[in-house]
Amino acid sequence: MAKAWLVLGANIGDPLVQLEEAVARLDAMPTLAVTKRSSVLLTKPWGKTDQNDFHNMALEVETESTPQELLAICLGVEAAMGRQRLERWGPRLIDIDIIAYERQVIDEANLKVPHPFAHERDFVLVPLREIAPDVADWLVTRRH
Repeated sequence: MAKAWLVLGANIGDPLVQLEEAVARLDAMPTLAVTKRSSVLLTKPWGKTDQNDFHNMALEVETESTPQELLAICLGVEAAMGRQRLERWGPRLIDIDIIAYERQVIDEANLKVPHPFAHERDFVLVPLREIAPDVADWLVTRRH
């Protein structure tokens, strides 16, 4: 099984409830198991700053899924929870990003791993350091 690291975020509705629901939905997938989870971090919005603060957390998962299959699972959970993609960096009911998949570098039209901005976002690095400091360090050092 491969290891992957996800970062979840929400800033509309009831973010803490939505994060818990997303974790439960991910963990219920037959090809995926949540093995570690960070605490929830309250962060300022990034990119589009005129919106509510975000609740963010990181997960480590073990998966039989390929990176593309994992992306489909994440997008499926977002859709099932009612996420609508209305504006870039806008408010989100739930957001699930693949930050890293093993130590692979993937550059496909719909999937870039490691996440292109992960190394400069505290809402990614802080919770990730809590559960996988070596992965957080890899994200930062591979960008320099």
